[in-house]
Amino acid sequence: MKKLTVCFFFLLMTARSVPLWAAGQYDIKQRTPEIEQAFAGRQSRFQELRALKSSGRIGEDNHGYVEALDQSAEHEGIIRAENADRSVIYNAIVEQNNLGRNGLPQVEAIFAGVRREKAEAGDSIQLPSGERIRK
Repeated sequence: MKKLTVCFFFLLMTARSVPLWAAGQYDIKQRTPEIEQAFAGRQSRFQELRALKSSGRIGEDNHGYVEALDQSAEHEGIIRAENADRSVIYNAIVEQNNLGRNGLPQVEAIFAGVRREKAEAGDSIQLPSGERIRK
């Protein structure tokens, strides 16, 4: 089975180039059924997440996950599902690349940076400092 790099994953998910080369490449070396399910889940909810981001109801945090920006519990399920799938992918990268106990925060930081960069105008993003801004 061919390796799927993090860069390639983001190209598939957003159809735009992602400059992760400076941050390093981590491979998903084995696409387990759990990883395949996480990819499929992310892809199936992409448009709904995009709409929620555009409306200002959710945003990207500084750990590579999405979070609610309003008090509505209406979109809690999609947030939970998206973050669970991201967690599966992040943990697989850490495990399959032997990144050790400090690997998860590093992978999350890389993905958070990519999500900030990929955010569209008006999207809410959280900077590494914790400050939340509109791109």
